[in-house]
Amino acid sequence: MANDTQLIRKPAVAGMFYPSNPAELAKTLAGFFAEVEKVPISGRPAAIIAPHAGYPYSGKTAAKAYKLLEGEEYDTVVIVSPSHTVFFKGSSVFNGDAYQTPLGLVEIDKELSTRIASVNPTAVYFSNMGHASGGARGEHALEVQLPFLQIVLGKFKLVAIVMGDQETDSVRALGETLAGILKDTNTLLVASTDLSHFHPEKTANRLDAGVRKAIEQFDPSLLMETLDSGKGEACGGGPVSAVMMAAKRTGGKEVKFLDYTTSGATTGDFDEVVGYLSAVIVQERNRVHKATVGTRPATKQEAEALTDDDKLLLKQIAREAIAARFDNKEYAPPANERLEQKRGLFVTLTLDGDLRGCIGMIRARDPLSQAVAGMAQAAAFEDPRFPELAREEFERLEYEISILSPLERIRDLSDIRVGRDGLMIKLDMHSGLLLPQVASEHGWNAAQFLENVCLKAGLPRNSYKDKHAEIYRFTADVF
Repeated sequence: MANDTQLIRKPAVAGMFYPSNPAELAKTLAGFFAEVEKVPISGRPAAIIAPHAGYPYSGKTAAKAYKLLEGEEYDTVVIVSPSHTVFFKGSSVFNGDAYQTPLGLVEIDKELSTRIASVNPTAVYFSNMGHASGGARGEHALEVQLPFLQIVLGKFKLVAIVMGDQETDSVRALGETLAGILKDTNTLLVASTDLSHFHPEKTANRLDAGVRKAIEQFDPSLLMETLDSGKGEACGGGPVSAVMMAAKRTGGKEVKFLDYTTSGATTGDFDEVVGYLSAVIVQERNRVHKATVGTRPATKQEAEALTDDDKLLLKQIAREAIAARFDNKEYAPPANERLEQKRGLFVTLTLDGDLRGCIGMIRARDPLSQAVAGMAQAAAFEDPRFPELAREEFERLEYEISILSPLERIRDLSDIRVGRDGLMIKLDMHSGLLLPQVASEHGWNAAQFLENVCLKAGLPRNSYKDKHAEIYRFTADVF
């Protein structure tokens, strides 16, 4: 939840480039993802190149790239876009707290942003230039990428970079900076660009083919030469070159072209078109040093069982965190070395035996003490199924905390054990999870449990049989 002292970059082009209504925006994006196929790639996306026009023109082309992120997890996404509205030297790293879209806030990764802005501060530096949304129309090229990421990734942090000029020195400075800082991090790079502008379709196709060739060859120098010579056009050529430089030095092994179209396909006017392209830079999966869903073994700390005292303290933390929110106070959990371990968890609140809120995180991010405090507050005040908890309800609350094991991909559904396993399904852009105790409480068998996990994800009940469905199991220490 934002406070008055935070610097939030508000949406500048919602209602123009994409819908401003959250439900309509989500529906629009769901339509794009449903229309495009997930292209097979020989690894994991390290970077994507996507267009930034209004969604009716380039949304489907962008979705071809973002579709590849389904089932992936990244700690941070670094987006590099050109500036269409103001000119300045070098590259501007947003120095605020969050970017906002109709789908909510995207938190800035301040630690990574600071490191990036500190290496070569004459060329890559903290600034609000290119990010401001007040006055004249704010920059759209970075903003329009965010809703795609919010839908397909869910939780992630952001480093927002706008290039004010695209001279060779500026491009090289940014590419080298990103390469040095992002090595061995679980980070996705995004380069935002459209291609040629306002040429007849035939001319556009020729110009755009030169840009596509340089991108497919994974050659940032050839791309800059193509643009400098006038043999190709791309308003975000600098961002694409910088991202290719960084990706190449941090494990990217190849580029896969995904889609190309022009605005003429939407407007029917082929006399003056704009070109759009999407592509992905692929890295080997073993290059990723941080955890990804379904592959991470339990750490020593995660394998440690919580004591009764640990559990009592966590329930106390949940209660105190909710009380602090009622009093508009910041809450810091008491220090406890045993609760520094990081685990996925859910906090469930009940009132007179009825569910009153349940929010959790599947993937471990914060120490247990902090995570329980945050999830307790979210369950009380941010569960969209319920109104915010009223103060008069607080004393009657009961707390159930479920500490999760790491997710394990299921290949054989006969391995599922009702009562022991919780389940999660991922299919296309849908995902859903049910805790182990839910199946026991309802007396479900394994097939019924799978069906209800599908329904929780907004899928038909037999979707777990789809060959593309990913099923994960986990255990939970529930108290």
